[in-house]
Amino acid sequence: MVRVRFAPSPTGPLHIGGVRTALYNYLFARQNGGKMILRIEDTDQTRFVPGAEQYIIEALDWLGIEFDEGVHLGGPFGPYRQSDRKPMYRQYAEQLIRDGWAYYAFDKPEALEAKRKEFEAQKKTFQYDCNTRMQMENSLSLGMEEAQRRIDAGEPYVVRFQFPDNIDITVHDMIRGDVTMNSRLLDDKVLFKSDGMPTYHLANIVDDHTMEITHVIRGEEWLPSAPLHVMLYKAFGWEDTMPRFAHLPLLLKPEGNGKLSKRDGDRLGFPVFPLEWHDPKSGEVSSGYREQGYLPHAVVNMLALMGWNPGTEQEIMTMDELIKLFNVEHISKNGAKFNLDKAKWFQHEYFQMLSDEAVADMLQKELDARGITASRDYVVKVAGMMKERITFPSELWDTCCYFFAAPTEYNEKDVAKRWTPDMHIHMAKVIEILNTVPFEHDAIHKALLDDYIAANGLNTGKVMNSLRIAVVGRTVGPDMITLILTIGKEETIRRVERAIEKLKIN
Repeated sequence: MVRVRFAPSPTGPLHIGGVRTALYNYLFARQNGGKMILRIEDTDQTRFVPGAEQYIIEALDWLGIEFDEGVHLGGPFGPYRQSDRKPMYRQYAEQLIRDGWAYYAFDKPEALEAKRKEFEAQKKTFQYDCNTRMQMENSLSLGMEEAQRRIDAGEPYVVRFQFPDNIDITVHDMIRGDVTMNSRLLDDKVLFKSDGMPTYHLANIVDDHTMEITHVIRGEEWLPSAPLHVMLYKAFGWEDTMPRFAHLPLLLKPEGNGKLSKRDGDRLGFPVFPLEWHDPKSGEVSSGYREQGYLPHAVVNMLALMGWNPGTEQEIMTMDELIKLFNVEHISKNGAKFNLDKAKWFQHEYFQMLSDEAVADMLQKELDARGITASRDYVVKVAGMMKERITFPSELWDTCCYFFAAPTEYNEKDVAKRWTPDMHIHMAKVIEILNTVPFEHDAIHKALLDDYIAANGLNTGKVMNSLRIAVVGRTVGPDMITLILTIGKEETIRRVERAIEKLKIN
């Protein structure tokens, strides 16, 4: 059975790049009838941020990315939080030492820093590897007996992986093909830290193996570490069950030069996190897609197509369609630039798919906040009429306000452009027409536009836009006669009379 995992660290809010990684794992699992696991990788306790784990769970739940097992669900391969699995990692580290694949290292930070400076003086870069390890304080250079004496004395140590000298290591990547690197280019990574916690490298290999993960789909930032991970599978004798790897391209800044960051969002005014985040340390608040009014599947659809395409021109896809069409081999090797206009386009498209009743529910909240009462049928009618003009719920009141409240002021630029000194005469004629003809669309249209404006050679734009100023307060809104029929004859006349009084030019 296909088993994939999303394994974030609880070091802060979940970046949309991480959301995309979770989404691709989910689509792959569902397409193959497999299982999706949420594992929390909290081996770096110094970077742990309170609330981050719950934020990750809530964000993915909002987006409709579902899990079969995980830290919040349990399951047969638990526990699913690495700090709860701590005792098991040491035995695996010791196994690697016994089998000659790892060693104890006692180098103090100041000794490592001195070695770096020594190399810098020679215009070289220090790397703890097959060329330098025998110059350092470790069980290879000191001997195992001395190493054991230091451990028994309580001296701090780490466990490092021992790469064989000068071998080529090939990673078979589902997106990029074979990626080969020579071991001389790789440093002996720390696998087990002095605080008794494993590093990501050891923990994720052990966890992926013991949780029977079949495919590892993760960001390309982990590609340089993949040779180490392949070698760890070899060292443990788990090559036959090693998962297949797929390293996803980065989400890039809108300009395309570098990884998308929170600073880019702050600079250009868009969120890079799915939900609003309140930093418990600094108190800083970062915006979220949910709080800005984005619909969850609009975000999902947008992210799905940032680095992948179905091979067709289709852009709007339900989750079921994404699952059916998703193909790892169609993921691009190149980074995908974030496009704010495209994000808004997806949001607008999905907003239009909402029922009139759903939009009316959002509009009702705006009315309630302002103490405005209106019948449900009227609110639904306005919502349906104005929905196509709206992208975000926050636009509802400004877009629809004149259906519920007469204007108290008039846009100065619109008035200066449209309201001529004789306009009060034409507006008085509008009132006369509304009072004398049947109150229905065709009758008003004929009497106003044909029998009055056209017959008298008047400028249709000036008269009708002035009527719109009187009713709305500015030159925006739907078809004018439809608007009049919606708010009613008496209300329309009241608004026109008030505009004549307020805007009469002597």
